[in-house]
Amino acid sequence: MSLPPRQIRPLGDRPRILQMQDLDKTFNGNVTALHRMNLTVNEGDLISLLGPSGCGKSTALRLIAGLMRPTSGRILWEGGQGADDLGVVFQEPTLMPWATVTQNVWLPFRLRGKSLSSVRSQIEQALALVGLEKFGDSYPRELSGGMKMRVSIARALVTNPRLILMDEPFAALDEITRQKLNNDLLSLKAATGCTIIFVTHSVFESVFLSDRILVMAPRPGRVVKEITVDEPYPRGLAFRTSATYGDIARETSEALMSAMGDAVEEHA
Repeated sequence: MSLPPRQIRPLGDRPRILQMQDLDKTFNGNVTALHRMNLTVNEGDLISLLGPSGCGKSTALRLIAGLMRPTSGRILWEGGQGADDLGVVFQEPTLMPWATVTQNVWLPFRLRGKSLSSVRSQIEQALALVGLEKFGDSYPRELSGGMKMRVSIARALVTNPRLILMDEPFAALDEITRQKLNNDLLSLKAATGCTIIFVTHSVFESVFLSDRILVMAPRPGRVVKEITVDEPYPRGLAFRTSATYGDIARETSEALMSAMGDAVEEHA
């Protein structure tokens, strides 16, 4: 078995994967993490949730992943949700230190009762996609921080999920490694056609990676603006240094600052 690539269609011509409809999430009866959140995710999207700490970005991912339930509203999966529909990449790689790279990537299949031998070809292909085909027998302690994150990404995509959730996966890395993994993520997306929701605090990262940016404001967490980055993939240094990139980053920064300013005024 393999990881067949999905065709990435133009933005306006992509079949829908899921919808969040008027979603609210309240903790302890009075802390509103999300308020009336609406989001449509289409096949092939790379959507960034951008905002300050406390605006509900990670809460939104946990709700999509089914790790918690909304207080009100609903999440609708087109055609229903199956066991292999989601891959998740956390801020920390969360690898098992006693297991090899191959065994770590095997974990989603192992939890479904599949033997290593039966899925080895899929694991090898996933590792090749992230440039770690020669490190299957290595242990996490032998890898750099960036390599550990690549293992985590391979583990998320090995089942060829409909949607991959990434919760600030590169935040703890140095800037050079982070930019390299940004480039690698776009190469991976081009190779597989995967659909990604990416949480970040970085305006520049969101503009470089995304075709849609949802700018969020805190207290209560909500989407205040959606910005479309209608620039072709693949993107590289030419895009990072272009006037278009600067213009979109400026627009995104202004939207984020405005959202944060409104939140401060509301609670002054």
